Amino acid sequence: MKSALVLGLGVSGRSVVSTLQQRGWRVDVVDDRPSDATREFATRAGVTMYEAPGGAELAELAARSGLVVVSPGLPPTHPVFALPGVEPISEIELGSRWVTVPMVAVTGTNGKTTVATMVAAMLEASHRRSLAAGNIGLPLVEAAGQEADVLVVEVSSFQLALSFSFHPAVAVWLNFAPDHLDWHPDLDHYAASKARIWARQGPGDTAVLNATDPVVMAAASGIPAGVRRVTFGGADSDYRCRSGQLIGPDGPILAVSEMPRSLPHDIDNALAATAAAVSAGAELDACRTVLAQFDSLPHRVEFVAEIGGVGFYDDSKATTPASVLAALAGFDSVVLLAGGQNKGLDLGALRAGAGRLRAVVAIGAAGAEVEEALGDLTTVRRASSMAEAVDTAAAAAHPGDVVLLSPGCASFDWYRSYAERGDDFARCVKQLGERR
Repeated sequence: MKSALVLGLGVSGRSVVSTLQQRGWRVDVVDDRPSDATREFATRAGVTMYEAPGGAELAELAARSGLVVVSPGLPPTHPVFALPGVEPISEIELGSRWVTVPMVAVTGTNGKTTVATMVAAMLEASHRRSLAAGNIGLPLVEAAGQEADVLVVEVSSFQLALSFSFHPAVAVWLNFAPDHLDWHPDLDHYAASKARIWARQGPGDTAVLNATDPVVMAAASGIPAGVRRVTFGGADSDYRCRSGQLIGPDGPILAVSEMPRSLPHDIDNALAATAAAVSAGAELDACRTVLAQFDSLPHRVEFVAEIGGVGFYDDSKATTPASVLAALAGFDSVVLLAGGQNKGLDLGALRAGAGRLRAVVAIGAAGAEVEEALGDLTTVRRASSMAEAVDTAAAAAHPGDVVLLSPGCASFDWYRSYAERGDDFARCVKQLGERR
């Protein structure tokens, strides 16, 4: 019987355990900080779980396993990465070894989930059975065994860094901005991990790239020979926006005014998704239909309410300064709620958006960093709870302004997830409206 070692029992780790068992593998599990739920899963699955094993024990476990699969949250300083003769892989790498249909892979600092969702919808509208998988929610190891004509896979830098044979037919790199420096040793490592999305492509495959992103375009020099290149975003790109029209290689696609929302990043996402979907076999009319109907996903510049002439928007998914700047670009005058748990990033980058700020409400563990970054450019007030932050922002806003929760930081200081943070913001906004 083949033997595997799985490190980490998060969502992807549990899927790996279950799928390997279904395929006849014997599985051991390592978890350095197991919860009661983790222990319960291990018991129910009938696997032996080793809690925070020492170096010698970990080496023995890895040595007797033909496969070592690590969860995306496992830090690169974990001793498993230093074991001689051991090549840990990601869940994405494992799942890709079982995939028998073409894959469309999407990576980037911002917009991955939105674009992957749009591409899957465009393929479905073209009567091609598609599944959105990977970082979007459904682990690839599970999707690999399901009925589909094509898999649309959202992939993170962590997953790509530990992928060695992952081979998408269409590979999309949306953009690059500083992120995840709490995991990657530096930005070069982060960029190199992203660029691995193209590493295994060959003749007949397509690379879709953002012509306006210098890091993406510099990395494009490493795209293998024979891979077709499709660009988006630039004035001379294959897919571009000109005079209020989305335009492709064969002419106009859709008027921007026909899209439910057309903030600058919405247009980029629409162009990237159409380029990827058409490259994967979608019909252009089907893409038009999806573009005309697709609204934003939750917690991504999501409209919450209008109170007293002020619009309130939830962009809790924005956990980097770059994503905050992208959101700010869609509005003229903003009261910004920013802060949380910094991921090792320079919040001084937010200064580039100061011209659109009416005021800032600094929240969470990084509140002092937000104040330091922006305090000399606009009014910055501190808040110790989301309710206080919403009330403070509402008091600072003028009719016609927008109150935008776009934290630029992770949520784990106050919340378990960015979704929980966004939901709390919406709840506080609702309470404010009821009081008003």
